[in-house]
Amino acid sequence: MADFVKVGTLSDLKPGQARTIDVKGNALALYNVGGSVYATANTCAHRGGPLGEGSLDGTIVTCPWHAFQYDVTNGRCATNPALGVACYPVRIDGQDILVQV
Repeated sequence: MADFVKVGTLSDLKPGQARTIDVKGNALALYNVGGSVYATANTCAHRGGPLGEGSLDGTIVTCPWHAFQYDVTNGRCATNPALGVACYPVRIDGQDILVQV
């Protein structure tokens, strides 16, 4: 079973923000949706754009390269239902953000 790894603190990721992180060699994207934190693969399934550099509107992140959109709560692509990205479990411990990889 994979371990939870500290990837930052809540002060590092304000509500409405997205950012990229590297966890044990895996490129992930973190999102703060109204105080709830989600993690997905950082790579857009369309053409490999960096999702953590995209804009976050509610639970939808828009890839900065070609505007493909994903729901960060489940990884489903809103633009093309045949696509999706992996999601990773997130846990908050005090102010620490932990992701299971």
